[in-house]
Amino acid sequence: MANDPDKLPAKSSSAEVSAFLDKLARVPTVRPAGGRGRLIFAMDATASREPSWDQACHIQGQMFEETAALGGLDVQLVFYRGFGECRASPWVSSSRDLVSKMTAVRCLGGQTQIARVLKHAIAETGKTKVNALVFVGDCMEEDFDALCHLAGQLGVLGVPCFMFHEGNDPVAHRAFTQIAQLSGGAYCRFDASSAHLLRDLLSAVAVFAAGGRRALDDFGKRSGAEVRRIASQMK
Repeated sequence: MANDPDKLPAKSSSAEVSAFLDKLARVPTVRPAGGRGRLIFAMDATASREPSWDQACHIQGQMFEETAALGGLDVQLVFYRGFGECRASPWVSSSRDLVSKMTAVRCLGGQTQIARVLKHAIAETGKTKVNALVFVGDCMEEDFDALCHLAGQLGVLGVPCFMFHEGNDPVAHRAFTQIAQLSGGAYCRFDASSAHLLRDLLSAVAVFAAGGRRALDDFGKRSGAEVRRIASQMK
C-alpha cells in the first residue's frame, strides 16, 4: 500500500532532515550590494506552545549568536497569541536584543494567525528586501487556500518560508509543507525530544541567510559533528 502523504511518522526521520537540507541548499541567498541580510522570525505563541516557549527562547539565542560574527543579519520577531493579537518587534541586530524581546512574551490561548504573519512579510519586503521567513508552530486553523495564495506571493517576491513544525498534527503538516513549497522554502518537523535538531537546523538557516554557503561551511568546521554533517549535506 502506498504511504499516506498526510500521515506523519512517529519521529522526524533522517530522510526528512536530508530533504530539508537539500531544499535549503538550493535556495539562493539574495542580498543587496553592501547590505545586511534580513530575516523574519515568526512564532506561534498560543497556549499549546507554552511548554516549549522557554526552550525556544534559549535555542533562538544560540542561533543568532552564531551569526553575530558575520555582521550581516537583522532579525524581526513576529508572534501571535490570544484574541487577534499579532505583533512585530522592531528590527534588531543582536542576539541579546532578540532574546530580550522573546523572554517578555507569555503564551495565551487563541487561534492561529499565520495569514497575518505572511501578509506582514509581504508588506515588509515591499519596504526593504526580506531574505527569508522562519516560522515555528504546531497547528493551523485557517483557510488553507488563502495561506497558499499568500505563500505564492512570497515566492514571487523571493522570500522563502522555512516552516518548522512541532508535533504531529496532519493539518499543519499539509499546510506548512505547501507554504514552504509555494514560497520556495523548506519544511521540517521536530518534537519535544529533538530540540537539538531544531537548534542546529535554525542555526544553519541563520548562518546561510547571513553569509551564504561559504559562511555555512566555515560554521560547520568550527562546530560539532552534527553541525558539520549538516553543512556537508548542504553543499
